[in-house]
Amino acid sequence: MRWGQIRRGVYPADAVTMISTPLYSNTTLVSYLPTISNGGTVVMMPKFDAEQFLKLSEKHRVTHAMLVPVQYRRIMERADFDSYDLSSFKMKFSTSAPFSPEIKADVLKRWPGGLIEYYGMTEGGGSCGLVAHEYPDKLHTVGKPLPGHDIRLIGEDGVEVPQGEIGEVVGRSGAMMVGYHNQPGKTSEAEWYSPQGLRYIRTGDVGRFDEDGFLTLMDRKKDMIISGGFNIYPSDLEAEIVTHPTVLEAAVVGVASDRWGETPVAFVALKPGQSIEAETLREAVNVKLGKTQRLADLILVDHLPRSHIGKVLKRDLRDGYKGKATA
Repeated sequence: MRWGQIRRGVYPADAVTMISTPLYSNTTLVSYLPTISNGGTVVMMPKFDAEQFLKLSEKHRVTHAMLVPVQYRRIMERADFDSYDLSSFKMKFSTSAPFSPEIKADVLKRWPGGLIEYYGMTEGGGSCGLVAHEYPDKLHTVGKPLPGHDIRLIGEDGVEVPQGEIGEVVGRSGAMMVGYHNQPGKTSEAEWYSPQGLRYIRTGDVGRFDEDGFLTLMDRKKDMIISGGFNIYPSDLEAEIVTHPTVLEAAVVGVASDRWGETPVAFVALKPGQSIEAETLREAVNVKLGKTQRLADLILVDHLPRSHIGKVLKRDLRDGYKGKATA
């Protein structure tokens, strides 16, 4: 499927689009506005609830939906998911937060209609798209740059890195911001210029392009942990933690350490009905990690703090950490 076909035909006049994220969010507007501008129907939820989403989708024969990854997870983990008639769905979308390949695969397997993931930023520095139903072997990526969008990776020295190496994602498109309002310093920090003098916007994300041109995101640059001189990507640790049968979700942050400068600490929410001691879980995870990656502490929480569009608020976890991570 070509992106031009997607843009022209994704929200036809007979579209019935479910809206379950706040109207002030770009995540919402990219589905809401094209639906109503083409004469389609919008079904609006005052507040997201997985059971109500499924009931309303069945009742109104919903064809399209934009959901953030945590909403997909909550919907797919419902024991009664397969009892709902979702055959009216034509296309589903996701954006705004990391979307695990396992959940993408489950959506493709059990939820009718296509699945497209978008990666980009409000500042407009280029976007990527993954047509997941056409590239089931690329679910660990966020896809390729969209037509007219130039995405590159740069190193700490501001020089573009070779294909296959890790770097900060910078992007250029026809819809870039002029700048942050009355904050020229912050605007300058967000810009990168190519050797040809072209202006790009820095995303703050760290990623790598594969040999086919698909982008895999590692982490937010500010979330990368430098421990004893080694770079530690929290996503690598989080991926290992969630393989434990008791774990629902996890977030890893770097905290100050007298010994290492920074050291990783995990915050973990368990699956309903599961129980395990935090230290027992930490030890089980650490035996599978490299010596430089091992968790200094693990905190069990009821749930991870999230923004209104489902992003884990790692700063809240980091700022609220009261333990002493000396490992």
